[in-house]
Amino acid sequence: MANDPIPQGMYKPAVRFGDLIFTAGMTPRRDGVLLAQGEYLVLTDPEYYDREIRQAAENALTAARNCLKEGEEIVQILSLTVYLRTDVRFTQHPKAANAASAYLAEQLGPDAGIGARAAVGVASLPGGAPAEVQLIAGVGRSEQ
Repeated sequence: MANDPIPQGMYKPAVRFGDLIFTAGMTPRRDGVLLAQGEYLVLTDPEYYDREIRQAAENALTAARNCLKEGEEIVQILSLTVYLRTDVRFTQHPKAANAASAYLAEQLGPDAGIGARAAVGVASLPGGAPAEVQLIAGVGRSEQ
């Protein structure tokens, strides 16, 4: 079991209810340290913060996996929300959010790793992070 991402407030990184796991919003932190601050401006390449979005997705998946019992695995990402700190003129949200979807597909496979998704632009995020990732995952028995 990997270390849970370090909460930045009074919450759990993930909570399980039956065969569903709900993660908190995860910013791109490693060992509690934010990797970058920034925002997407109108001319920002949507892939500019891919590394940070992938780290946020990794944090969310780690938190979800830490809720698993022996013999279980994540069988489906049901919902993925990618919050992007953006200028009001930035419109490439889906392309920027692809970094999180790509990471999850690499880790879980294209069927299990891709679920419903929302990419949302917001004015600010904790610590000035460029992105935050939250997911809901379905749990099943391992086939091993």
